[in-house]
Amino acid sequence: MYIDLDDLQALTRLDSAHSLEDTVNYSRQFKKAWQLARQWTGEFSRQEIKRVLILGTGGGSAAAAALLGAYLFDELAAPLTLNQGYTIPAGIDCHTLAIVISYSGMTREILAAYEKVKATGAQIAIITAGGELLDKARRDGHRLLVIPGGKMPRLALGYIFLSLLGLLQHLGLISSQEAAVQETIKLLADLAEEYAPGVNNANNLAKTMALEMMGHIPVIYGTLPFTDAVARRWKNQFGENSKLMAFCNSFPALHHDEANGWDASPDHLEHFYFTFLEDAEDGQENSRRMDISYDILSRRAVAVRKVSSRGSSRLARLFSLVYLGDFITLYLALARGIDPTPVGVIDEIKRLMMVANPKR
Repeated sequence: MYIDLDDLQALTRLDSAHSLEDTVNYSRQFKKAWQLARQWTGEFSRQEIKRVLILGTGGGSAAAAALLGAYLFDELAAPLTLNQGYTIPAGIDCHTLAIVISYSGMTREILAAYEKVKATGAQIAIITAGGELLDKARRDGHRLLVIPGGKMPRLALGYIFLSLLGLLQHLGLISSQEAAVQETIKLLADLAEEYAPGVNNANNLAKTMALEMMGHIPVIYGTLPFTDAVARRWKNQFGENSKLMAFCNSFPALHHDEANGWDASPDHLEHFYFTFLEDAEDGQENSRRMDISYDILSRRAVAVRKVSSRGSSRLARLFSLVYLGDFITLYLALARGIDPTPVGVIDEIKRLMMVANPKR
């Protein structure tokens, strides 16, 4: 089944949860989220924060934490660790800021890890839209920011990311983010006019790339230390939105292993669509590696494309790439006649886990 991406009525009928509409309105979400992020108040402890631990998983929480780590790579002096499992790492103490995130408030891994982190003496902050985590946070008296619910977590990225950013700013761990956030909000509004459903295929980069990817396996390459997190976001969005397997890696790391896979036969490489994410801060060495790789793959693979970030600040540039990927993955689902919202396999896994652990 093929859907014409310029058929707005067909897109609306298929998109059951209005994911496209929510994505078009990202600038509004970011604006509201930044206002909400200013509601963090008070000090957490007199103990110096020497480590930041984020407990979060999935397309919203983990994606936001990874993007935060990339964005603040060379500013945040306290090492930042993303923890997605049931347990927590060693060395967590009163000098650790533990930020617990579950959009639904019902994520089993995060609820389990939260119980463990409480016993460490860490300074705890919680971000959620409700559920069991909200009840526990209120019961335990931890710092809490309640964000609007009712969305798929991957569509609440602005609420989660800016809540994290606002907390670190409030605690004085990073500089003021006001200018970068305001530029990002403005840029997202501008880009929405380019990628929106009403812009036809020929003039819409997101639609064009989605149609080019039909029948291919997406492979996204970013660079360390910044756009690698964006590449991971794209990969995960292809899974959740497009219902497709996708892969990601980053320069220069992939030149030490994965690049050897480019020696595969042409009938193997023809299945992949390679996207290179370019950014102004890639640096001369990474840019050279990307150019060399692009030339090599262009001679061997069928589909290779570069896309460049937009904007001035690092925050705006990173989210310009995130935004493009979100639209592409939605359009790729819709073009194939697939509703991007349901996550049937994830729901089945949750159901089977409940059967295996009925007391949960």
